[in-house]
Amino acid sequence: MRLVPLAVVLLSLLLPQLGRAQTSPVVIELFTSQGCSSCPPADALFRDLAEEPGVIALALHVDYWDYLGWQDSFGSPAFTARQKAYAKAAHSRRFYTPQMVVQGNDRLVGHDAVRIVRSIAAHQALPAAVDLDVDLEDDLLNIRLTPNGVPVGAADVHVVRYMPSSEVAIEAGENAGRTIDYTNIVTEWDTIARWDGHEPVDLAYRLTGDEPVAVIVQGSRGGQVYSAASLP
Repeated sequence: MRLVPLAVVLLSLLLPQLGRAQTSPVVIELFTSQGCSSCPPADALFRDLAEEPGVIALALHVDYWDYLGWQDSFGSPAFTARQKAYAKAAHSRRFYTPQMVVQGNDRLVGHDAVRIVRSIAAHQALPAAVDLDVDLEDDLLNIRLTPNGVPVGAADVHVVRYMPSSEVAIEAGENAGRTIDYTNIVTEWDTIARWDGHEPVDLAYRLTGDEPVAVIVQGSRGGQVYSAASLP
């Protein structure tokens, strides 16, 4: 008999209490590393969260643990820089793995299921600040942004590609000898436009490859996520 993951239980308890007002998915970013011994529990929690409706889960593998003897096959200095930008926005020098960032706003220990699920539920209870319409015509991604009420101010528009899953046999470092299943591994993160957040705008972006795509509208310089959408 398959046990129901803790994250699923917590979401089922919290969401009816808070209501589901969010008109776009909540974005969770996991900063993780194949060379981090405390990351596997967070990777497993993240895998469960990625299956939940109303959630866009993106795993960003950092490179600052590579010196321990195992180079993360998905690691990128760009993802390390993104995590550092979140710390800077919070006026903090502290960044670590595993860490989850919920809706660009809440920075949490990556395996703290209770706090992470509470954060997701709280954001799902809020209305989206931006109406985001996304459709795909052949390889052309069409994006329309409209403020939902009060203008949000300067925002970056991100197009993210990710690999749904991959199993990795780790041969060295802190996780040597383990085989770990990774989920929604970010392979590309492109900032395609900066929007003033006031007037509706139409954007187009040409895609290559067949990986799933997410579109994220986020306050500039590591701010709050205003809206998001994903396409298979």
